[in-house]
Order: sequence, then structure tokens, then C-alpha cells
Amino acid sequence: MSRDRALLERALDRGEQDGGNVEFKERLSRDVHLEGGRRESLAAQLRHRLLSGDGEATYVVGVTDDGGLAGIDPDTFSETMDVLSLLAEEADAHIEDVQTWGINGVSDSLESDADRTSKTAERGLVGVAKVREGGVLETDDEHVVVGTAGHVDHGKSTLVGSLVTGKADDGDGATRAFLDVQPHEVERGLSADLSYAVYGFDDEGPVRVRNPNRKADRAEVVQVADRLVSFVDTVGHEPWLRTTIRGLVGQKLDYGLLVVAADDGPTRTTREHLGVLLATELPTIVAITKTDAVDAERVEEVEREVERLLRDVDKSPLRVSRHGVDAAVEEISDRVVPIVETSAITMDGLETLDELFDRLPKTSQDTGEFRMYVDRSYSVTGVGAVASGTIMAGEVEAGDELLIGPMPDGRFQEVEVRSIEMHYHRVDQAQAGRIVGIALKGIKESAIERGMVLLPRDADPDPVREFEAEVMVLNHPTRIGEGYEPVVHLETIGEAAVFHPENGRLLPGDTGTTTVEFKFRPYLVEAGQKFVFREGRSKGVGTVTDVSPME
Repeated sequence: MSRDRALLERALDRGEQDGGNVEFKERLSRDVHLEGGRRESLAAQLRHRLLSGDGEATYVVGVTDDGGLAGIDPDTFSETMDVLSLLAEEADAHIEDVQTWGINGVSDSLESDADRTSKTAERGLVGVAKVREGGVLETDDEHVVVGTAGHVDHGKSTLVGSLVTGKADDGDGATRAFLDVQPHEVERGLSADLSYAVYGFDDEGPVRVRNPNRKADRAEVVQVADRLVSFVDTVGHEPWLRTTIRGLVGQKLDYGLLVVAADDGPTRTTREHLGVLLATELPTIVAITKTDAVDAERVEEVEREVERLLRDVDKSPLRVSRHGVDAAVEEISDRVVPIVETSAITMDGLETLDELFDRLPKTSQDTGEFRMYVDRSYSVTGVGAVASGTIMAGEVEAGDELLIGPMPDGRFQEVEVRSIEMHYHRVDQAQAGRIVGIALKGIKESAIERGMVLLPRDADPDPVREFEAEVMVLNHPTRIGEGYEPVVHLETIGEAAVFHPENGRLLPGDTGTTTVEFKFRPYLVEAGQKFVFREGRSKGVGTVTDVSPME
């Protein structure tokens, strides 16, 4: 017997011994188990299991009535989870977690990657679903999204880790490990992709995550907090500037949090990241980190450097230590930038950040019908393709019929929303500003690409290969001429494009108009959207003024 299979069977034995809250099902189908009186009977059975398990029940699917491992195919497993979700809703409960096993002993989880999914797809699946009392969460509470930026090793992830847990760092980046998602990131201490974290507030103050490495603890914050603060933690290392831009441009952020280490001061990367924040007109807070590592004179020196840097770009710095939190909340804007001195080791300044994040108003506006640009996609065993990103407008519910695209040929594909998760908590619906994963029926994960968009089924989107834009060249060694080929970052799109300036060229500091043509494929682009373009160390910003739909 494989180790994973033994673990599965021991878990089932414990479940039965803990009070009969385990139910064995080979499969559940809409045609059979939701018809007539079967639905009410099975919902009553689920309520009994929840009562037996003090509000928690375990459903094992892909097994015989006596617990023998049979296995079912992935499509049947997905339908079984859909039916179980409907039964749980009727019983005023929700599916909290699902673990799956291939009957040959391969273990997967809800976060398993595409490779492991393809391997288990050839075998039957056995799944263990934990069902918990209480309906799925309706996400109508206030939710502020903050994007971090700053030079590598200036303490972005460490500061966020200490904020969401309330735990002091040990000086070696212990709290940073709560955000870095890849083993090589933890080992090297460098983030290489976007990371996400969440904490919240209620009437009694901050609602922290006890252990961010446990999905259930993150989900609990989403469930109990009256106000949520989500962090999109970007990458500080210069080679991953593209990823940082994606994090700041491709998310529906309310605020930016730029970190500057007291022992290092502002760097070229600091200036680049500040430029991206300013280009998006995002209200920003500067956190001076690592104040414990230097004396008071050095902290003062760095703070003056930051103030000079802000004034150089026509921003007004506001020292929170001098003017107070009230002033920061009232004055913060695309012109006024509060500055806070912090240390994740001594926890100095973190209470100030808590108060700011508790009181700062949401700035992004919800306008129009549902729209979400895809930032990531992955495949979940027993669930299928999942598209994740930040909802830019409107709201989405489980069961909604949507379009996703454009595909490389310009068409949009019809899909259905199986389920929605936010920070590992399954939710009934989600509104603009939420960072979510949406499980989709009707498409394979391999067909989903970053930069695609999800829209209502009745939308009539026009894919675009080229558009007109008003651009400003921030820095470039010479002039930008006909045929200039930068990478354009618009929403979650990061695509090579060709510029055709109206007057043939653009010089550093110039503002002008240009036609922008995607080199390889179409995207959904709309007038008014802002973007960043870069090529080497050349940088610029722009606004879409007109689009040319494909024929």
C-alpha cells in the first residue's frame, strides 16, 4: 500500500471514530441526486453528518459504500463536487477544502499543478471533501487592495508578513517566507513572482492570520473580518521588472506601498518603481524599513532623500510621525505621499500602518459590467481550469455564463463559472477589486493565457491588434522612431508591440501620439486604459485614445 493511500485510509478511520461525520459516495450526479426527493434527503443526510461532527463533515467520493477505493474519472469528480456544493448550500454549509488521490497512490491538492493533474487524469480519482457549517461567504464588505514596490532586499515581503501576522521578524526574513510561494524563492530570499497576502479589521482592531501557510487560516480572516486588506507583493530584483509592472498595472489597486530600506536609501530601482506608481496615478505610502539597523541620524538622512525624490516628481511628502495619521488619511492623493518609519523586527511603525489601512477609503471605482483580466491560470484535479486575477468591474457569481478571450485567432469562448475562491475561502459571489480564482467549465487550462479577459456571455467584445495612444517618454538613450518595439504592459497584458509615432519620432520627455500594434496576437483594449511600455532601460507611459477592432 502506498504511503498516500495509507494516510488517506488512516484519516477516514479517524473521521469515523470521531463521531460518524464521514459519508462515503462513489459519485453524485445532477440527473440522479438532485431530482425529486433525493435532493432534500441528501441535504438532510448532510445536516446529520454536520451535527455529528460539531459543524464539520467529511465526504469521501470515488469509493464504494464500505470504503473500498474505486476511483472515478475527472469529469465525474467535477460533477460530484458541483452537486455536493449545491447540497451543502441547501444545508447552510460550504465546502472548505478538497484533497484528491489517484488510486495508484499519487496525492494532489486543490493547488496541484497542471503536470500532476495530467498524470492523475489517466487514473481514477478518490477525493476527500471537508464540509463546514455556515454558508459560503458573500463578499460585500469593504476590501482595499495594496500593491507593494521597492528595491530587492529592502523588506517588502518581510514588512507585509509582519503586518498580516502581527509577528516580529527574526532578522533573517522569517515573516517573508509567509509570502514567497516557490521553494527557490524561500531558499534565496528573493521573490520571483507576485505573491498575495491578506489581513483585516473588525470593531476590536486587526484580524491577523495565525499561520499564513495554512489555507484555512487565511480563509478565516476573509470570513470574519469586516474590512479586508489584500497585498499584491511585487518583485524587487531588477531582472523581474516586467513582473513588478504586471503587479502594479494589471491589478485593480487602491494604494501603492513603496519601501525604502534605511540602511541603503533610494536606489535606481526605487526610482523606477516610483515612476510606475506615479504613471498609474496610484495614491502611495512610502515605508522606510529597517530603522532598527541604523541610528536615528541615518533614518533622518534617508527620510530627507525620499522627500527630495518625491519633490523632484512634483509630489508633496508628508511625514506621519510629524503630522499624524489623521492628516495622512485626509491628505493622501496622487499629489500627497505619506512617509512612515518602520521596523519589522521591533514592530515600530506597524501600528501606524495598521491604523492607515483600517481608515483609508477605497479609491478604485466599480463601473460597468463584470470584467476580469486573467493574471494566472492553473488546473485543479477534480475542478478543472482556474483563471485568477483581480475583478476590474462588476460582480460574478457561481453559475454565471461568461466569455473568455480573445484566443489567438480573435474569437471568444463560452464558459461557465463552477466556483469562486478568495484567499482560499470559497465565496458565493465577488465584486470589483477582489483577487479571486474562478473555476471554469467549458475550457481547458492550456487554452487560457495571461492577458485574456472574462466578460458576461451577452457582451460583444471587439478584439484589437492596434490602437492609438497618447504617450510620454520618461527616459530613452536616443529618440523613439518608426518601428520601435517595446513591451506594452496594459492590465495583465505584457506583449511586444510596434510603435508608429505620428511625427516619426519621440524624444525623451516628449509627449505625442502613436499607433501601437501588437506583434503576435489580439487583445481586448479600450479607450481610456493606461499602460506602461519599456525596452531595456527605456520607459514610458501612455493612455489609449482609440482602438481599431479586427476585421
